[in-house]
Amino acid sequence: MKMHLINEKVTAIMKEIDFSGNVLVKRNNELLQHYSNGFSNRTHHTLNNEQTRFGIASGCKIFTAVAICQLVEKEQLTFESKLSDVLDMPFPHFDEGITIHHLLTHTAGIPDYFDEEVMKDFADLWVNQPMYLMRNGHNFLPLFQHEPMKLAVGERFHYNNAGYILLGLIVEQVSGKGFDEYVTEHVFKRAGMEQSGYFELDALPSNTALGYIDEEDGSWKSNIYSVPVKGGADGGAFVTVDDMHHFWQALMKFELLNPEMTQQLLTPYIHTDDDYDRFYGYGVWIDKRDDIISKYHVMGYDPGVSFHSAFYPESGVTSVVCSNKSEGAFDVFKELEKL
Repeated sequence: MKMHLINEKVTAIMKEIDFSGNVLVKRNNELLQHYSNGFSNRTHHTLNNEQTRFGIASGCKIFTAVAICQLVEKEQLTFESKLSDVLDMPFPHFDEGITIHHLLTHTAGIPDYFDEEVMKDFADLWVNQPMYLMRNGHNFLPLFQHEPMKLAVGERFHYNNAGYILLGLIVEQVSGKGFDEYVTEHVFKRAGMEQSGYFELDALPSNTALGYIDEEDGSWKSNIYSVPVKGGADGGAFVTVDDMHHFWQALMKFELLNPEMTQQLLTPYIHTDDDYDRFYGYGVWIDKRDDIISKYHVMGYDPGVSFHSAFYPESGVTSVVCSNKSEGAFDVFKELEKL
C-alpha cells in the first residue's frame, strides 16, 4: 500500500475488504488523503499507482449531462426539446412528449436495455449480444429501440441507462462529432483531465487498471467479457483520481458551464429515495441535510468496477474512490465520509 496521508480506520476497512484501487481526498487544493492499493494487473503483479486510470461505469453520466448543458448554453438545444425533434431515429412505441429534461432526470419512462429494477447480472446482457460489438451508442439501439414504454412520461424516477445512450446520440447529431470526441475536447481538456478517456478494453493505454471479478471459491477473472468493449454516454469512461478532482474543481469554478447553467445541472429535480433525503439533478445525485445541500455525488458499479466520488459544498472537500473490483469503493467512501 502506498501511503501519503492515511487514516487508521480507513486502512482497517481497506484490509478487511482487500481493497484494490486509489483514493484521493482534497479540501480545495489541500491534500487530505491519498493512497493506492492492490494490482492494476494481477497476472503481471503490476501495482496500482497514483496515476493509474480506472473505469468508473455510470459515474461518467455527469460528463454526458455537462455535454448536453453546453449545447443548451450554445442555444443548439433546450431542456424542453422533444426527443422526436432532436434525434432522427425511429422509436415507434415511445411517447412523443419525451424531452431532454426527462432523459437527464431518468423520468422519461422508456424501456432500459439493462433494467436494474428487474435484472441483476449485467454480464447476462452479452449472452446473445456480444460485448465486443458494443463500441458506440448506435450498437445499443436494438436492445430497446422497439420496446414498449415502461412507465408514463414523468410518472416517477426510474434509473435508466438507455436514456443516457439517447443523450449521447443527441450530442453526436447536434455537434456533428463522435460522442467520445466531443467529451474529450469540451469536458476533459477544459477540465485538465489529461489522462481520462473512453478507451477500448482490447486497446487499453498504459497504466490502466484491468477490472477483476472475484469468485466465491477464491478464483478470479478479468471483466473483459462482462462489460461493453468501449464505454459511452451511459458509462464506461476511465479516469484517474486526480482527474476526477480536476473535474469537480472545473465544474464548481464555472469552467465547463456558466453559473446559470451550472445551477441548472446541480438542481435537485426529483426525489429518488424514500429512505434518504436524496435527489437527482442532471447526471448527478444530490443529498440534502436540514433542507440544505450537503453533497453532490456520482457513482458507478459494473462487474470489475466500483467507483464513488463526491463534492461537499459546505467544506469544499472532494472525495474520489476508484476500484478495479466489483465491490469496495462504497465501503471506503463511507469510512472517509465519517472523517
